[in-house]
Amino acid sequence: MRLLLIRHGQTIDNVRGALGTLIPGPPLTELGETQAAAIPAALEGERIDAIYVSTMQRTQLTAAPLAAARGLAPVVLDGLHEIDAGELEQRSDADAIRTYMGTIFAWWTDFSARIPGGEDGAEFYGRYDGAIESIARKHAGDPDSTVAIVSHGAAIRAWASFTSQNLDAEFSREHPLENTGMVMLEGSPDAGWVTTEWAGEPLGGAQLEDATAPDPTGEATA
Repeated sequence: MRLLLIRHGQTIDNVRGALGTLIPGPPLTELGETQAAAIPAALEGERIDAIYVSTMQRTQLTAAPLAAARGLAPVVLDGLHEIDAGELEQRSDADAIRTYMGTIFAWWTDFSARIPGGEDGAEFYGRYDGAIESIARKHAGDPDSTVAIVSHGAAIRAWASFTSQNLDAEFSREHPLENTGMVMLEGSPDAGWVTTEWAGEPLGGAQLEDATAPDPTGEATA
C-alpha cells in the first residue's frame, strides 16, 4: 500500500517558532487555510481510499478540503499526534529547540532518550507504529490502496526517516518538511516501508511557503 504523510497547514505556533504539542492545539492561520485549500488540486491525480488525521485540530482542518473534494470522512486516529514537548511546551528559544530536536535525532541510536517531561523514543515509535499498523490492517485486502495521513512535522520526519529502508538520520536532518509538505511511502508493516518521495515544500507549491516563519519542527537542522 501507499502512505501519503502530509504535514498540517501553518498555525500560529509555526509563525512564532514555538513548540506546540498539546491537544487539541491551535487552528490554522490564514496562510494555513490557503495551504489546505491547495491540497485537493495538488493530489488530483492520486488515488486516495481513505483519509486519517490526528487528534489535533490543525490536522483535521487541513484535511477538510481534501475530504470534501473526495467525498471521504476523515478518521481521527490516536497515535498520529505530534511528539510531546513536555516541559518545553510553547518555548521558542534556541536551547529548547536544540533539546527537542536533538533528543528526537538521538533516537536513532538510543530509544531511551527522553524529551524533558515528554516522550522517549520507545513511546513515540510504539504509538505511531501502532497507528500505522491499524491503518494497514484496515486496507489489507487491497495491496494497491493509498491513504492520506495528515500528521505533524517532527512526527513525520522522525517516523518516516527511521522506518524507511532507504533513508537515514542525516537525510531527515538535511531535508525540511514545510507546512503541507508530503512524504510518500510504499510497503507494509510486515514487508517494511520505502520512501518514494519527500516533497518538503507545500503541496500547492513553493509560493505557499512562509520563509519568515521559524517553524522549528519543519526546518532542516544540518
